[in-house]
This record gives sequence, structure tokens and C-alpha cells, in this order.
Amino acid sequence: MADYPEKINNEEQLEELLSRPGDEVVEMFSRLDGDIMFLGITGKIGPSLAQMAKRACDKAGVKKRVIGVSRHGSEEQEHRFKKMGIETRHGDLLDINFIRSLPAVKNIFFLAGMKFGSVDNLPVTWAINSYLPALVADHFKDSRIVAFSTGCVYPLVPVKSGGSVETDMPIAIGEYAQSCLGRERMFEYGSNRNKTEIVLIRLNYSVEMRYGVLVDIATKVKNNLPVDLTMGYFNVIWQGDMNDFVLRSLEYTRSPAMILNITGPEILSVREVALEFGKLLGIEPTLTNNEAETALLSNSEKAFELFGKPKMPVSQVIKWIAEWLQEDKKLLGKPTHFEVRDGIY
Repeated sequence: MADYPEKINNEEQLEELLSRPGDEVVEMFSRLDGDIMFLGITGKIGPSLAQMAKRACDKAGVKKRVIGVSRHGSEEQEHRFKKMGIETRHGDLLDINFIRSLPAVKNIFFLAGMKFGSVDNLPVTWAINSYLPALVADHFKDSRIVAFSTGCVYPLVPVKSGGSVETDMPIAIGEYAQSCLGRERMFEYGSNRNKTEIVLIRLNYSVEMRYGVLVDIATKVKNNLPVDLTMGYFNVIWQGDMNDFVLRSLEYTRSPAMILNITGPEILSVREVALEFGKLLGIEPTLTNNEAETALLSNSEKAFELFGKPKMPVSQVIKWIAEWLQEDKKLLGKPTHFEVRDGIY
């Protein structure tokens, strides 16, 4: 992405950048059949993902319904979606009658999920992460489905391994990861039973200015809080690149369902990233503990073979985040808990 700005000044500029469709996305939508629905559109990823799809359709000169579904939406979000040309539907996604009331759209993106505070309400966590996917897989059995999962279904692996690949056996640590594996199994069951074409996206981690692992580390450095090095390594991908990959994965839906890791190509060091933020923010980071030999890491070579490498360098994102925090701009206040090693989120 050669035309990225030196600085991101506000959320409007950020949203434009996150939802800017590349030529490959536009080309795909120019020949894609059917309308598009985003289930769980009001989360961290949904708005920019849906907006990229709508912008790609507009740029390709094709008319498609783009529908966003959520439990509820703020007046500000409603205005924003309407301005984008995105239809909205609101209702209880765990209500089978509401799910059955949704139009049988050809292209489905499933974003609904629960992580934050999941240990405090495990029945709801399992309902959203495992029961809801079963409802969706059944109602949309004649659709293509791209469903978000998580790299958390993998075990911690040696840093030298280069990260887990899609053929590795999942070993879900803790009930959050187990419920996410349940999500995958329900979609796989629907795919096997009904020949539904599905891609399961194992993502870790998406980043932008307002949330993500980089923001978690930068915030601790800025606030003079200790940065724990035990989970010493991680992967990230700029959310704009992730949106690009996820939309284009519609062309790779399969039955049986295909699994696809999506993250960046580098294995990043918590220590080195904290020190870089310290340099940019003019603060000496407080580092505690030492790096374990294992970490939650994914290998995305399969995605890179399909889509190419991410266009946005992590070094640029780090600079943007440092400037964003220096100016006390808005954060989402949703830590990733990337440092968790026991699966309890």
C-alpha cells in the first residue's frame, strides 16, 4: 500500500483506510453472484469489513444488497450504515425464529462471537460461539459462508516452529477456545451434511489504531505499567489487509469446510515492540518476567499463496499507534488478553 498517509488524524480517515478495497476485491465483486449479509456487524471488525464490500461493489459498478444483522445498534451506527447504503436488521441471534426470518442471501459472513468476559458467563459464551453457528449453518445451508474463528483453538507452540498450520490438530485450552472449536465443528457438520461451501477463518490478531495487541502493549508503555514478557511472541495483521483477505476468501469456500489461518508473516517480539513504543513515546518501558519458549502463533503461508502478502507493514502501524496515543485519541477499551496462557479470558 504505497499511498498510505504518514499520519492518521481522525477516525473518519482511519475508517476510510480500513475499508478501502484493493483491485483484487473489486474484481471479485464484479463477477460474484448474489447479495451479501454480515451476521454480527456491530463488533470491532464488522463495520469496516461491510463497508469495504459495499465500496467494492460500487467501484465494480454492480448492484447488490449488503445487509448487516446484529442484536442492536446505536443511532450513530444506524446513521453510518444507512449512509454507506447498508441495510440493517436487528434481533436476537439466538432466537431460531429470528434467524429463520432472515432472507436466504447467497453470501454470508459470520462475525458473531463472545470472548471478553467469557469466563464470567460460560453458558452464553457456548450459546453464541457454538449453538448460534448450528442455527446459521442450518438456515443458510444453500449459501456460501465465511465464518470467523480464532487461532486460540491451537495450542501454544515453540517459537522456532514458525507457528501452527491448518493441518495441525487443534488443542483448545480453556472453555473460550473450546466453544470456538465447537463453532468450527457446527459449521463443519453443516458443510458435510448439506454440502454447504464454507471457509473457517482462524484469525490472530487483527490490529488498528483503537484496539489490538499493539495497542495493548503501547498503552502499558504509555501508562508506565509493566509489560509481561512471558507470552513473548505474537502475530498481527493490519485490519485493512485482513478485511481484504476475508472478503476474497468467498472464492475459496468448500465442502467439506476449508480452514484458513489469517495473520501477518512476522513473528513479533513483545520485548522489541515495547522498546520501540518506548522510543516513540519517550518512555522507558517496564518489562517483567522472561519469554517462555512457546507462544500462540499461526502460520499463514496458505493464505499468502491465495492472496499475496499483507500490504501494510507492521512498522508503519506501530508509528501510527504511537502518534494516536500521544494525542489521546479514542480507544475501544477492549484488550485482547493476548498474554493469557491458560485459556481463561
